[in-house]
Amino acid sequence: MILSMTGYGKASAEFQGKKITAEAKSLNSKALDLSTRIAPLYREKELELRAMIAQTLERGKVDFSLWIEQEDTAGATQLNGPLIESYRRQIRHICDVYSIPQPADWWATLLRMPDVTARPESQELSDEEWAVVKQLTEDVIGQLMEFRRQEGAALEKKFSEKLDNIESLLQSIEPYEKERTARIRQRIIDSLQTIPEVETDRNRLEQEMIYYIEKLDISEEKQRLANHLRYFRETMATGHGQGKKLGFIAQEMGREINTTGSKSNQAEMQNIVVRMKDELEQIKEQVLNVM
Repeated sequence: MILSMTGYGKASAEFQGKKITAEAKSLNSKALDLSTRIAPLYREKELELRAMIAQTLERGKVDFSLWIEQEDTAGATQLNGPLIESYRRQIRHICDVYSIPQPADWWATLLRMPDVTARPESQELSDEEWAVVKQLTEDVIGQLMEFRRQEGAALEKKFSEKLDNIESLLQSIEPYEKERTARIRQRIIDSLQTIPEVETDRNRLEQEMIYYIEKLDISEEKQRLANHLRYFRETMATGHGQGKKLGFIAQEMGREINTTGSKSNQAEMQNIVVRMKDELEQIKEQVLNVM
C-alpha cells in the first residue's frame, strides 16, 4: 500500500486551567521540510518534538504548530492587596499628623504606588505537562498518518485505473500494426511499378523491405512498456517510501510510449499513442504526492 504526502491532524488537551493545542499538516516535497511554531513554554523541547515528527513522517513539507490558550484570569496582572492596604494606612496617618486632606481618588493614588501590581512569575515546564504535550503530538502525528493512508489508497486506485487504460490501449495497437506491415510492402511495390523501365532484384528488394519494416517495428517497445506497467504495480504493493521509484518507472514508461509514437506512421496508431501519453501524464502528476 502506498502513502500520500498530503495529510492533516489536530488535537487539544486541558491541563491546569489552560488548553493546549497541536496541529500538523503536510504537502508533497522531495525531502522532509519541517517548519514549527511552538509556544515559548515548550521551546526547550523543540528538538525532541522535531525528532518525533521526522521519525514518523519522513518526507513532505510539514507545518507543525503548538500553542496555549489560557483561561481569562490566568494571565491577568495581580494586585498586591496587603501592600495596598499598608500604603492606605500610611497615607491616612500622614494626613492626620500633618493635617493634609486625604486623597479624593484613593484608587488613582494607590495604583501609582510602587510594586502594587505585578505580572505572574514565568512558568517552568513540569514533567506532567510535558507528558501531556508529548502525547498530544503523538496523537496529531497519528491522525496525519491515517489521513495519508486514506489519500494513498485513493491514489493507488487511481494509478490502477490509469495502468489498466494504458494496457488496453497497448493491446489495441496490434491490429493496426499487422495491417501496417502489409500496407508498407504494397506501397513500396506500387511505387516501384510507377517508375518505367526499372529492373529490380527480387532478393535485394525483399532484404531492403525487411530492413525498413524492422526499423518501424515496435515489438520491443511494447514488451518493455508491458514490463514497466507490471513493475509499477509490484512497486505499489511493497510498503511505503516508494514515491521516487514510481516516478522513475513512469519516466521509463514515457520513453517507450514516445518511441512507439515516433515509429507509428499510421494515424490510428498515433491517436492511440496520444491517448496513452494523456493517461501517463495523469500518473506523473499524482506520483509527486506519493511518499
